[in-house]
Amino acid sequence: MEKRIRSTVVIPNYNGIDYIENCLKFLEGEPAHIIVVDNGSTDGSRQLVREKFPQVELICLDRNYGFCRAVNEGIAASRTAYVILLNNDTEVQAGFVRALEQPLEQHPEVFSGSAQMRSLHSPGMIDDAGDYYCALGWAFALGKDKPIAGYQRKRRIFAACGGAAIYRRKIFGEIGVFDENHFAYLEDIDLGYRARLNGYVNIYIPGAVVYHAGSGFSGSRYNDFKVGLAARNSVYLVYKNMPALQILLNLPLLLAGFAVKTVFFVRKGLGGVYLKGLHDGLALCFSGEGRAHRVAYEKDRLYSYIAVQLELWRNILYRLTA
Repeated sequence: MEKRIRSTVVIPNYNGIDYIENCLKFLEGEPAHIIVVDNGSTDGSRQLVREKFPQVELICLDRNYGFCRAVNEGIAASRTAYVILLNNDTEVQAGFVRALEQPLEQHPEVFSGSAQMRSLHSPGMIDDAGDYYCALGWAFALGKDKPIAGYQRKRRIFAACGGAAIYRRKIFGEIGVFDENHFAYLEDIDLGYRARLNGYVNIYIPGAVVYHAGSGFSGSRYNDFKVGLAARNSVYLVYKNMPALQILLNLPLLLAGFAVKTVFFVRKGLGGVYLKGLHDGLALCFSGEGRAHRVAYEKDRLYSYIAVQLELWRNILYRLTA
């Protein structure tokens, strides 16, 4: 009997010739429709998908528009109850799709679920066990580079990591899709933040296992592209989601957080890149494009604002001790 298809897997691809074939092979047999959105690749990966995986829907963009535009194209093309985002440098464990679907089927308040991401090169170590955000303006992946044994329990998280996550598609119509101003980095935190403000829940689903190579696009954990863009987006994330009073409340902690990051990146020889990213973030906030995407304050969400703020404070300790 044919398996019921309730999910669409959306895979953004940009010059992923080293990874995309394995990624698609490991998805064979999973009960899902597969869409690859190609961001103007020039390395032959687009042709590889077309020739070796004719069953996969291929959406071809004319140039690299970034992660957010690519996944938004895939979301727009999907027709299933759920959308699963998956990086092209991943290999899923059998049963991945159903493991992601089941908690959402049982809990209608859940918007998104983050898979257990393990390191492809060190399979016994966690790559990401759910994403968190704190009042220092820092986003962090729980469990990064720690043994998998400690991360086998389902829990609530701040946001699902967009590298391997499931989303309830109909809620995009309420809270919006990925903000293309981000291009890449922190866009999943922003989406999870908006979901929280609207009263939804994001969870970690350890039963859905995926192995992640990491830095498949940017090339390394710290580089000019990633550091500059993440710095810019960290400023924009605060401006976009926090009302003015909340920004003032958190400002001493935010300034401290940015200062610590500046020292960290100065020591890595990337201080100038980080500071330029912060400047670019401020410029984006004051631009017409940035203001147009700011989340409007609504009085009936007061409980959600308070709940999120308490979590932002609590997550400072979580970041320092987890």
